[in-house]
Formats: sequence, structure tokens, C-alpha cells
Amino acid sequence: AGAAGLSSHDGWGQSAPANAESKRQRDAVERGLSWVARTQSKLGHWVAGNASNYPVAMTALAGTALLCSGSTTTQGPYAKNIRRAVDFLVSQARENGLIGDPVRDNRYTYGHGFSMLFLSQVLGEEEDSDRRTELVQVLKQAAVFSGRAQTRSGGWGYVSAKDGNNFDEGSTTITQVQGLRGCRNAGIPVPAEIITKAKEYIYSCKNKDGGISYSYNNRGSSRPAITAAALAALFNAGAYDSKHVPEMMEYCRDKLYRLSGNQGFGHWHYTYLYYSQVVYRQGNELWEPFRDRLYDRIVSEQRPDGYWEGQIHPVYVTACNLIMLQLDRGYLPIYQR
Repeated sequence: AGAAGLSSHDGWGQSAPANAESKRQRDAVERGLSWVARTQSKLGHWVAGNASNYPVAMTALAGTALLCSGSTTTQGPYAKNIRRAVDFLVSQARENGLIGDPVRDNRYTYGHGFSMLFLSQVLGEEEDSDRRTELVQVLKQAAVFSGRAQTRSGGWGYVSAKDGNNFDEGSTTITQVQGLRGCRNAGIPVPAEIITKAKEYIYSCKNKDGGISYSYNNRGSSRPAITAAALAALFNAGAYDSKHVPEMMEYCRDKLYRLSGNQGFGHWHYTYLYYSQVVYRQGNELWEPFRDRLYDRIVSEQRPDGYWEGQIHPVYVTACNLIMLQLDRGYLPIYQR
């Protein structure tokens, strides 16, 4: 994918450019997208629960799921929803570059990273010159904030290095790397040293079994979820040839590829949101049998109203599942092969 943004299709309404979807899968996607659109608030955001938790992160993820369908801010059945999501996230941009609320959200780097990812994908298809200028400015400042929020070790924590006393961990580091890569693909300046430090941070968290531990300063057993996410982030960062990647790939293939039985770890949807991206980039020989197992499970767990349940909140789980189910459509540069 080039810096022009959403370059894989010429506009909404064309057929998906990859493998044909089954009717069962297509129906599940449409029911899920419809539920996401129906549950958007009048202010343009989504939240996790009655306590209005994580509105920035939920909005960015839900918006990304809608973008994966091929709709843009101007075309497609979800154009209005995407525009409202963009409006909300732009309204959450602070003078220091943070997209989020540091007072109400004690894990604001997740929302910041997911917002950079979503808005960078929107930018490539934005036709209004004033909105493009606004998005470029928001993303430039957001990238600067991420650089300043990076810890001395090269990772990120739930909050900035300054606010969190240089605490960092794997999952928030991944959201920053992927968000920054989306920005860079869209033509937003991102200093190479930020990504280099982040890659070195990930490598420093690798255990002898090839898996990634929770953090550099809180070492422990390898975690499938963080290892899968780290691989996706490394691929986004162009680190296909790193000497560390084969061991990480083997670890994930052993733990995650078969999707068999009770796999004994939490955050299933987070794990497979990223691992599906990893397998997809390896080509159809590995992707297609894995995809069939993954999609069968996801579709079988959908609720009649179109949403999915699981850890965090239905908005989060539904967005993750919809992103996975639409990888073959290939509309977003950040997820393309």
C-alpha cells in the first residue's frame, strides 16, 4: 500500500478483490456491521458499557470495522457513521497531540493508537480538502505525541512515559507501532528512530521459546496474545527478515494456528485480531485452512442481533471479529499483503 491511502479499490460498491466470501460469512458480516451502525451514539462514538468506558478506543475500532467493508466518509452504506466517528475522534484531539481524555481514561494510549490507525486509513480517501488538512494536522501532532510518550526502553505503557513513570508493556506498544505505521503510509512524518526503538523493545522481550513476555521490566512466561500482536506490528514495521521473527512465528504456529480445544489464555479476540493478520500475510496456502477454521468459529458465536460477546464489551468483540472476517476484502492498506 502506498502513501496515497486506500489504494486497493477505486470506490465503494466494487466487488471484494480477494477470495469469494461464503453466503454464511457475508450474512454474518452484514448483520455485524448493521449492529455496529445502529449502536453508534448521537455524538458519533461508541462506549464499552453503561459507564461510558473507553469511548475513543471503541470508536476507533468500530470505525475501522466499518471501513473494512469498503465504505468511506463519502460512499457506501456506512459513510454517515464513518463521518460521525471521524468528527468525534477529531474533537478528542488535544493540543499536545493526544487523541483521548487523560483525565477520564487511565489507559489512553490504546485509544490514541487505534485512532491513529483509523484516521490514517480515512485520510487516503478523504475528498474534502479542509477535512484532509485537518486530519493531516491531527495525525502529525498525534505522531509527535507518541514519540514523546515512548519510554526509555523503547516501548509504551497505558499512559505516556511521563505520566506512567516510564512503565511500558507489550500490548500498548503494539497499538502505537501499528498506528504510527498507518500514519507513515498516509504520508505523515514519523521519525525512523521511534520505530527502531520499538522493534528493539519487542526483541528484548523475547524468551527462549520464541514467545514475547509481558514487558521488558516484568519478565515472565511467554504470552501468545502479545507474541501474535508483536509479529503483526513487526510486519507493519517492515521487519520480515529479522532473525527473531522465525522463532516468534514458530511459537505462534504451535500455540495458535490450529485453534484447537481450550487454549488456556485470555483475550482470545485480541489475540486472533493480530494473529489473523500475520497468517494472512503469509499467503493462501497457510491462510485459507486457517481462515476457514477461524471464520467457522466466529460465525457460529454470533448473536441473533448481529453482535458478539466476550471480554471487554460487545462493541470491542464485534469490531475485532468484523475486522478479521473482512481481511480478504483487502480495502485497508494497513491490513494488505
